[in-house]
Amino acid sequence: MDNVCITVDTGICGFPCQVKAWKKDKRIAGLDISGSECKMIQKLSAALSELSINDLFLPLTKNPIFIHAERAACHLACPVPVAVAKAAEVALGLAVAKEVTLRFEKGCD
Repeated sequence: MDNVCITVDTGICGFPCQVKAWKKDKRIAGLDISGSECKMIQKLSAALSELSINDLFLPLTKNPIFIHAERAACHLACPVPVAVAKAAEVALGLAVAKEVTLRFEKGCD
């Protein structure tokens, strides 16, 4: 797989960004999180430059994506850490590129 690029519309905060991932070798994905004016996402970006295939199978409490997101004080519902995980999975051939959507529905009972 070539470079994987995900544009993240972060919602109400208004700080969209782009997550890029690429296969550095068989078990390592390189990462670049760019374009966000959010200080927390900038800290997350500085802390994450690559992920191993093993990282992608760790539980949330031991996963470097979410550890660094917590250290950067990312909001609990920020979609950027999930986009990072998905981009790395696709870059390493562990998942297919498929759009993900959160949609608020009016009048759900």
